[in-house]
Amino acid sequence: MYYNHPGFQNVGMRQQDDLTTINRLIVSGEGSVSAVPDRALLTIGVITENPNLSVAQKENADKTASVIQTLMSLGISQSDIQTSSFRIEPQYNYENGQQQFRAYRVEHQLQVTVKDIRQTGQAIDQAVANGANSVSSIQFTVSNPDVFYNQALSLAIQNAQQKAISMARALQVTLRSVPVNVQEVSQSSPRPVPFQAVMYAQSAETPIQPGENKITATVKIEYTFS
Repeated sequence: MYYNHPGFQNVGMRQQDDLTTINRLIVSGEGSVSAVPDRALLTIGVITENPNLSVAQKENADKTASVIQTLMSLGISQSDIQTSSFRIEPQYNYENGQQQFRAYRVEHQLQVTVKDIRQTGQAIDQAVANGANSVSSIQFTVSNPDVFYNQALSLAIQNAQQKAISMARALQVTLRSVPVNVQEVSQSSPRPVPFQAVMYAQSAETPIQPGENKITATVKIEYTFS
């Protein structure tokens, strides 16, 4: 005669749950793909100084307008040229421990998106030739980063799976193929590449080498085994 006592059944289930909790294998995986950038983000600025604030502002506004018009003449849309910062600050000289007013400094920084990456060098040169005197950063990006990141994510999962299989074989245990937890750990982003404006002033044609962006994904996966 078979008796299915609820108490015995619950004990068995608790033991199984405890065993599942103990027998955990956690691995991390990383995957990366290389993507050729197809656009550039430039930070181009105009900095002017004059003891007269109105003069400094007028000079800055005129040069900034000239830079914007120049960029637009290259086919860059006005919507791809945005003000990233605007500052007015008094400047001082220090002589014999005394602070003496020198001039007002007006700084207008523009963030420019160049969608035809082949125009990057030309855009910088033309901007500098028409009033820009600050080029603080260049960031090369891809227009569809999610496509490349998803590829890297798939590679990261495969990498973690292979690690788990190798560890299970070494431990001589049976790995359950379906993980109990999958966590996306991090996502990479392209880093800005700094340049100095003086480099452009000394070059008739600025050579720009975008290279490749390495897009990386990392995951953490938790398996159970018996």
